[in-house]
Amino acid sequence: MVVGVPNVGKSALINSIHQIASTRFPLQEKMKRATVGPLPGVTQDIAGYKIAHQPSIYVLDTPGVLVPNIPNIEIGLKLALAGSVKDSVVGEDRIVQYLLTVLNTRGTPLHWKHLANPIEETTQISEDKPDYNPKDIRPKMKKLPDASDLLYVKDLVAEVRHALYVTLSEFGGNIEDENDMECLVEHQFEVLQKVLRIPHKSSEARLMVSKKFLTLFRSGKLGSFVLDDVPES
Repeated sequence: MVVGVPNVGKSALINSIHQIASTRFPLQEKMKRATVGPLPGVTQDIAGYKIAHQPSIYVLDTPGVLVPNIPNIEIGLKLALAGSVKDSVVGEDRIVQYLLTVLNTRGTPLHWKHLANPIEETTQISEDKPDYNPKDIRPKMKKLPDASDLLYVKDLVAEVRHALYVTLSEFGGNIEDENDMECLVEHQFEVLQKVLRIPHKSSEARLMVSKKFLTLFRSGKLGSFVLDDVPES
């Protein structure tokens, strides 16, 4: 039985075990695979999946479980940032505010100085660009990325890193002051809106900034992170 908090990859783990087993030991029958998705709550019921034929071995996939009460706000935000809680429960805006605060507090963008080359000022939004269409955030048909797609993502990540590096390195306030940190995060939202090419007149611009930035973080494009404070010793 595979048990864990929501959206940590329980079903994906079962499918990986199935893939390894089917590669090493070809099966006579076609076995079903666990349904996976980017959002928590995909697995609704306990289900058994056959991962081996001789001998027959089954693994039980279970819905994600959380403690009845989350002890404090910070743990709740960490769970939301990791995707274990639906974004709509906390709000993408608030999740990104927390993420930017963590990155700034740790000085993470300062380590991107040599990873992000200076980007030319190409973030100006054209006046004749159409308004933001809500259909843009709907899930689209999956397709294999081509070279231009991969290059676009790579350039976008470089621009995002550079933008956060510049805003933090030029920040003249006190990182430990709550009001100063709030001003820095608000400024970073404005800069990210330009970098991510989101029209200023869009009524949902901030939401779109949050969604796109969260996607970059959760897909690992910005790097690997440990949200908990790990002691040095």
